[in-house]
Amino acid sequence: MSTVGESGGIEALYPFLAPAPVDREAVVTDLCASTRRKADEIVALRRSLVALHAERLVACARAMAAAFDAGGRLFAFGNGGSSTDAQAVAQLFAAPPEPAHAVAAVGGVAAGAPVPARAEPVRAVAAVPLAQDVALLTALSNDVGYELVFARQLAALGRPGDVAMGLSTSGGSANVLNAMAEASRRGMLTVGLVGYDGGPMAQEDRVAYLFVVPSASVHRIQEAQITLCHVLWELTQRVLTGET
Repeated sequence: MSTVGESGGIEALYPFLAPAPVDREAVVTDLCASTRRKADEIVALRRSLVALHAERLVACARAMAAAFDAGGRLFAFGNGGSSTDAQAVAQLFAAPPEPAHAVAAVGGVAAGAPVPARAEPVRAVAAVPLAQDVALLTALSNDVGYELVFARQLAALGRPGDVAMGLSTSGGSANVLNAMAEASRRGMLTVGLVGYDGGPMAQEDRVAYLFVVPSASVHRIQEAQITLCHVLWELTQRVLTGET
């Protein structure tokens, strides 16, 4: 492991931690410039997704709303940061914020600005994040293999008409791909969010609704994916509550 005193160690990433004298003003200037560049990148990427996925988002939201109206449930899953996002999405659908606290994600309203009040209250739906049970995850990983930790859960819990939402920055996570295949076999509606060029998930019509974030940055991909999830929730709510 690199230490502060080794060449190319941690000070290469965080120069302000180096013991040698540094130009702190220059470091702060560089950090500010880097932050601005990253903010500009994600804003531009989010805006590009409107044109890229607008029609698909609406169609997916209608399909999800129809599934929920028929008693379907949402199962969300992913690895690492995508797992965290999957849990956030499940929480959003299962325990949605009140209309006054909803915020706009993309489009003509500034980020964080209140969304116009709804004609109807928001509607909660049954939603389960598949990475929430550590005992189950470790048991499946140990006994059958990590590549099946989500597929086995869908085999046990999923039923026709449910919704399976998989998040993967690469589009190539074996356990996510296996879960999508299992969901399709069981007649579930499949929704995928991926980055780069879509990876294996974009091949052979593996999912019903696929949203590719065209970026090579894992950070920007995940930031944009959670935005897409919020837009999907917003659109689905509008269908469920009869606003569209």
